[in-house]
Amino acid sequence: MISDGMADLLRTLRRGETGDPGRACARVLGAHGVALSLLLDGGRMTEPLWCHPELSARFEELQLTLGEGPGPDAVRTGTPVVEPDLDRVRSERWPALLPAARELGVHGVCCFPLGIGAIRVGVLTVLCDGDRRLSDQQYADATALTAALTGAFLNGAAPRGGRNGDMPGFGVFPEWPSGLHRAAVHQATGMVSVQLGVSMEVALLRLRAHAYASGRPLGEVAQDVVARRLRFDDDVSGPYSPDGGKG
Repeated sequence: MISDGMADLLRTLRRGETGDPGRACARVLGAHGVALSLLLDGGRMTEPLWCHPELSARFEELQLTLGEGPGPDAVRTGTPVVEPDLDRVRSERWPALLPAARELGVHGVCCFPLGIGAIRVGVLTVLCDGDRRLSDQQYADATALTAALTGAFLNGAAPRGGRNGDMPGFGVFPEWPSGLHRAAVHQATGMVSVQLGVSMEVALLRLRAHAYASGRPLGEVAQDVVARRLRFDDDVSGPYSPDGGKG
């Protein structure tokens, strides 16, 4: 059974009366942070809707850059990935993410996929607080929130160039972004795909590999590609910086 706090929060979200839903969800769940992301491009990338606090946004960016972690696993399997203590996770499971998460100060993560059956629409990421536990009540509340969000998306909440207030019964639950936070990543993936003559999937892998090797967020690398400060060439040298910044 969900808590009274979660029941109140769901009613508030449904009426569109929550100014900062990420903060409200983190408070009710008693979590260190909460992030809600949509799946785009067939699940290759995520688009953040809610992130609170900034640590949650940075962890979502880390998962996107590395292409591994509890979020991608939850999306792939369609089942929650509950790891409230990352120190207990085998290093070979997420070899790149685990040390980076520790550097960020992330101690535990639980990810809940939004979807039904083979359909995936998003993922809810919950950063566990200092005691590194996820109580039965927290799990029940997170599951209820995930189910409500899934229902909102699958029952007509799709981007239409603005808010989804015209969908009966959902108000602004959830609020759609006015623009893509990761537009540069989408654009850069397409540019690298053309430059190398490869699929979008392979292009994204090349971007991620360069971001990881250079120790930079994927978003920064993508911005360099879009601004033609960085170009990928199909030779052993990989990406390079064109003379004069021209692509």
